[in-house]
Amino acid sequence: MKHYLQFQDFTADEYEYLLKRATLIKQKFKGYVTHHTLADRTLAMIFEKASTRTRVSFEAGMYQLGGSVVHLTTGDSQLGRAEPIEDSARVISRMTDLVMIRTFGQDKIERFAAHSRVPVINGLTNEFHPCQILADIFTFIEHRGSIQGKTVAWVGDGNNMANTWLQAANLLGFKVHVSTPSGYGIDEQLAFSGRAYDKGCYQLFSDPHEACKGADLVTTDVWTSMGYEEENEKRKKAFAEWCVDLDMMAVAKKDALFMHCLPAHRGEEVQAEVIDGPQSVVWDEAENRMHVQKALMEYLLIGKQG
Repeated sequence: MKHYLQFQDFTADEYEYLLKRATLIKQKFKGYVTHHTLADRTLAMIFEKASTRTRVSFEAGMYQLGGSVVHLTTGDSQLGRAEPIEDSARVISRMTDLVMIRTFGQDKIERFAAHSRVPVINGLTNEFHPCQILADIFTFIEHRGSIQGKTVAWVGDGNNMANTWLQAANLLGFKVHVSTPSGYGIDEQLAFSGRAYDKGCYQLFSDPHEACKGADLVTTDVWTSMGYEEENEKRKKAFAEWCVDLDMMAVAKKDALFMHCLPAHRGEEVQAEVIDGPQSVVWDEAENRMHVQKALMEYLLIGKQG
């Protein structure tokens, strides 16, 4: 049994399979071809953080695979009360086949997985967002081919998305240019969870324009992630120069793509002319969460398919 708690939990070979499988699954979806590989299986979705894309993509995806879904929040279950996470894991994993959790600290999902009898998927934590980066890489491949050897510019907060991009670059052979305001940078030990990594997989830039030079992909996220709302005004001032604008896109490669995991705040972390412009693939990126997660759930439950 495998869990998917951070991007580096899988190997490059496993990602090669997942990305190819996601392509097939998406083609079948677009062609209205039934793909019920998880008939009679049940996914439990546990939300401590609110969600739009994560809930819709996992729930719709599981139904399209022929399975069913149980939706839980801290407000309507014992997770928000006195029951230990370990006990919840023991109970829920006896009644379902797969668990997706969207929560705050990575420690919570790791404790749950340690006591689960079924695979656990990280739907987002403060530290990592592997399903989103899997979708982003799939989207890049759809539009530009292999990401190996390419350059991704990360502009903004050194958050869970940035951490996961670093893991992906280290594993799949591309490079990340990271530019964050002072005090909001990445933590190497946290990003790689203390595991060995190639320091050449990323480079730090104090100037976001320099980070974008020659990039094949420019990407960002909101300045204030969920759980840090009290810092919002302070962050707006600190991040003022880290809005992805047309000037940044102009110094990237001519055919560079723009991505954002959404929701987006136009005029803050990204200029409207960028996210709504011709280089933006954010809507493909959002849809692709569902397709890669279908491949992921299928793989975790029944392994590689021919």
